[in-house]
This record gives sequence, structure tokens and C-alpha cells, in this order.
Amino acid sequence: MKKLSLSLAFAAIAGLATVANAAMADGGAKFLGNITTGGQIRSDFAQYWNQITPENGCKWGSIHSLSNGNSGTSKFAWDNFDKCESAYKWAKEKPGERHFKFHALVWGSQYPNFLCKKKNPGITVELTKKYITEWFDAVAAKFPDLEYIDVVNEAIWAGNNYHSGYGKPAAGAEGHSTDDTECGGSYIIEALGGDRVVNGKHQYDFITNAFKMARERWPKAVLIYNDYNTLSWQINEGIELIQTIVKNGAPVDAYGQQAHDCKGMSKSDFESKMTRIHNETGLPLLVSEYDIGEADDTKQKNDYANQIPFMWETPWVAGITIWGYINGSTWVANTGLIEKDGRKRASMNWLEDYFAKNLSKGQNEVTFTPVEPEPQLPFKGEAISLPGKVEAEDFDIPGVGVNEDGTSNQSYSDDSENHGDSDYRKDTGVDLYKKATGVIVGYNSEGDWLEWTVNVKDAGDYTMFAAVAAAGSTSSFQLSLDGKALTEKISVPAAKEGEENYDDYNKVKANVTLPEGKHVLRMDVTGAWFDVDYFTFVKGKDATDPEPIVGDDDPGTISIANVKFDAGKLQDYYVFDMQGVRMGLISAYGFDAAAEMLKSSSAIRASGIYYLRSRTTGKMQSVRVSR
Repeated sequence: MKKLSLSLAFAAIAGLATVANAAMADGGAKFLGNITTGGQIRSDFAQYWNQITPENGCKWGSIHSLSNGNSGTSKFAWDNFDKCESAYKWAKEKPGERHFKFHALVWGSQYPNFLCKKKNPGITVELTKKYITEWFDAVAAKFPDLEYIDVVNEAIWAGNNYHSGYGKPAAGAEGHSTDDTECGGSYIIEALGGDRVVNGKHQYDFITNAFKMARERWPKAVLIYNDYNTLSWQINEGIELIQTIVKNGAPVDAYGQQAHDCKGMSKSDFESKMTRIHNETGLPLLVSEYDIGEADDTKQKNDYANQIPFMWETPWVAGITIWGYINGSTWVANTGLIEKDGRKRASMNWLEDYFAKNLSKGQNEVTFTPVEPEPQLPFKGEAISLPGKVEAEDFDIPGVGVNEDGTSNQSYSDDSENHGDSDYRKDTGVDLYKKATGVIVGYNSEGDWLEWTVNVKDAGDYTMFAAVAAAGSTSSFQLSLDGKALTEKISVPAAKEGEENYDDYNKVKANVTLPEGKHVLRMDVTGAWFDVDYFTFVKGKDATDPEPIVGDDDPGTISIANVKFDAGKLQDYYVFDMQGVRMGLISAYGFDAAAEMLKSSSAIRASGIYYLRSRTTGKMQSVRVSR
């Protein structure tokens, strides 16, 4: 595996660092950076700093607007990338000497209004998931070669809330605007896979999944978790969060210490806390938002003198970003280093003197291993032979990273929660049920997809037969091969009997042309809520199905025995509208009790038909609600 050092390989040498207009840390072992001022890059920025973080310019809420958000469409207007892009281009003017950090992909504050539960009553978990994915993809398309990324920002659970609110209305914390009174919170956490609590401890699944999404798109970037109060009030919670997401497989490279909480902290206290955090998380630290809000110049300078040398001279601190330098134009009063009239405060004079004399003391031994692409693999060790049968549940084992041509090595896309009742491949999060001919893939939501590696023995025309079941008539899927469409959208017929019957399987078919050799077959869910058992590929156009589904009364379908469950136990039921959009969860003792709760729920504002789906069995039942 190729090792890439975070040590900054500057073209300049230490002896040239005092050249006019050179940044203080030019030629050093790591960067000393700052942020934009009012969204702009000041003309004197490069005189002091060699790393830039847009204060607000790259945040989702600053960039993203949505046309017709209440309709459930995803017509995005990307009209506010300018301030983010200008900082990115500033760094790109001198690659290797200047550095850019994207701040931030996922944050519980400053997300678009169309994610707000109150401002957009039509927003759902599924739509939020779709929008987050499109947001990640848009950033990746705009900035494919990001160097540093704050993937998740301020999500520590403390004081009965997350640091920046996320799904819950919360009061502001440490100056961050997290009061969701008007917004009503979001479904960001649920859309990214939720947050399980095991033995009283949060598992932060949504953070782990966000990092996995980021790594898929930026295999060589330094992926950072960033938070505040982690050197004082939430030092334990922050360590526990990092330990948890690392244990759960989050590809996190560094832990960002905002360090807004260091005012008046002694040299020994600062050093011992930083060392403890590094030792217990095993991660390099980035001092990501350092500032000292102090009107007294001497007191501010003393804090800088007590803390900056440790950051610069400690090899596992990967970089330093100060959060603003023009007094009166920073997010907290008296944190600036230069007055608006140009007078340098004592802290700025100290910084210039320290780096002029101690540049060579900077150490950075931090390395991380960029993700080398690893291909997805056939689940049973060999490609599935065609002609033959493709069992839906035997989708490929996911690979790692992104290939040179930009293709992903992931083999499926689903939420992280397995809603199924089968133990088969339970750790994947794909919804597998014990039904039909053994195990099926159910709970298929629009946007989900699965891939299988197949080996076509003979090129030519084939007939594809798929065993599928749906309760309604809006379900559909499409097949592709190596990224090229193999079929048009294929509708999944509703069951012949029973309004909410997912146990009557039908066969659908399509003529396809397959090239010889190994290929990746993919199914994209284009219309939600159907189950799929298997696909059979038979040589020849309009061939005969070797395994027709034949029932007693219908030559085209067979009724599979219903899965039974104990109605006397408390069950979970998902609630959907007529478009298949999941609206929430009800816990009740059976369908009848769940239906009564739904009818009386204040969350249902409009009359119409709604659907309950058992989280245990996958069975569905319609409920008519009158308002």
C-alpha cells in the first residue's frame, strides 16, 4: 500500500521563509492557516497564512437552494459555490505550498431550509437521504481532489442533545446557531442510518455512514471529525465518539479540535489534554478553529505563547487553523489578531517572532494510508454463470475506494438498518426476508441498488425472468450491465388478490443481449416497495421460462405462505403515504391497534389512504384516514 505523508513538502526551504509576503509557516513541517473574512480572501492573507478554510462558504446551507421543494422533486439550484470555489482556487494557485479544507459536509446547523420539518412539511427520511446523496455527489463533482474535509461537524451527544441539534430543536451552544424553533429539526440522522443506543451509549451510525460515503468519493482525502468543547467540558464524550465510530468502521483520518475552549488554559493543562485525546483515540489531531477571545492583549498573547508551540512542535498534530484574524470581523468578539486599522495585537507580533525563530522546530510525523482501490468480489467466490439463475440475496461483497476511471467498488446501496427477518448476510444492512424460495431482498426503496458479478458463457440474445412481488402498481426496476442500460424500466405487477399482499410472486421478463465474459449486473430500484427473489437468464429471445410460477387458480402466480408473528407482542410498523414515502414509525400490539393510533395521530394532517408495514414481517395494510 502506498503511504502518503501529511508532512507538507514545500518547495521553499526554511531559510526563505522570511521573504516578503511569505506566509509565516512556509517551508515548515505543517500548515498554519486561517479563514476567510466576511466570505472574502483579504489581500494580506498570503502574507501570513498557507492554509485556508472558508468560514461559511462551503456549508450546505450557504450553497444550496431548492426549486419546488415541497413537491418531492430534487431540482437543485447550485448558485452559491463562488465563495467556496474562490478559496479552493487560492490554494490551487500554489499546490503543495497552500492547502484548502472543505468545511463541512454534514452539520446539524446551516443546512438548507427544505430539510426543515416545519418549513417543508413534505420532507421525509427518504427525501432527506436522496438530497444528502446528491449534495455529496455535487461536491465531489465540483471538487474531486479535496485534500482535507470536515466530514461531520459537531455531533457529540451531551446534555440530552447533539452539539448542533441535528434532529432535535435545541438552544444555541458556544455561539453556534442551533436553535431549531422555526426549523423544527431535520431527518439528517435518520437518513444517514440513525443512531442506535447500546447499553446506554450512542453508536453514531449516521457519522460512520457519512464517513463511508465520503471515502467512496474522496479515496485520498484526509477525512476529519470536527467538534467543540473537546478539550474541556466534553473531552470524555468526544473520545468515546471517536472510539465508537472507528470500532464501527468509519474511515476517519483525523480528529479536529476546534479549541475555542482554551482561553486561560495553562500550558501543562493544554498539553496533557491534547496528549490524552491523541493517546486514547489513536488519531492525529488537527487544531481546526483556534481562537482566544480576550480583550486584554497581554492575556491573549500569553495563551498563544502557552499553546501554539506545543501544536507546532508535536509530531502528531497535523496542522493549525486560526479562526479569524481581523478584530471585529470574527465570530466571537476580541478573537482577532490585527485591528481594523492595521495595528497588530501582541499575539500577532508574538506569532511572527515565534515562527521566524522556530520554524525548523515544527514536526509532523503523521502519515495516513490512502485507500487503494479493491474490487468488489462475487459473494460465493466465483462469478455467477449465465445462462443460469442469479439469487438476489447473493449480491457481491463490497470492495474499497474508487477506481481510476471514477467507478465505485461498492456493490449495493441501502440504508444501514436491516429491516428483514433473515440471518443471512445480516451485517450488510440489505433487507433480507425468509420468504418465497428461501431468502428474498425486500423493502426496496427508490434509489436502492444491488450488483452481482456474472460470467456470460456465450454472447447473444437472452430472455431474463425475474420473480417479484408487490402490493401496489407503482413498483419498478431497471437492469444494467457494466453501467450501460440492459433493459428499460420494468414494472412489477401487484398481487392478484389482497390489497397489501407481498406474498404472491409474479414473473416479469425482458429480452436482453449479453456480451461474453465477466461483467457486473446491476438492479436499480426505480419505483419503491417490491420484493425480488431471483433472476433467471435463458439463452434465446422470447425463450420459455424453465421455472414458471404456477398456482392452483392462476397459471401465472403462486401464493407463498404468509409469515406468522405473535400479535400479542409489541410490534413496530412503518407508516407510508400513497407515494411510498415513509412518514414515521408506530409501535402497537397488532395491525388493528396500529391503525387506530394512525387514525388519531396529529401528525397525519390530510385525509387519504396510508399504509402500515410491519418491521418484523414486511406485511402491509392500508388505512383510510379522514380529517
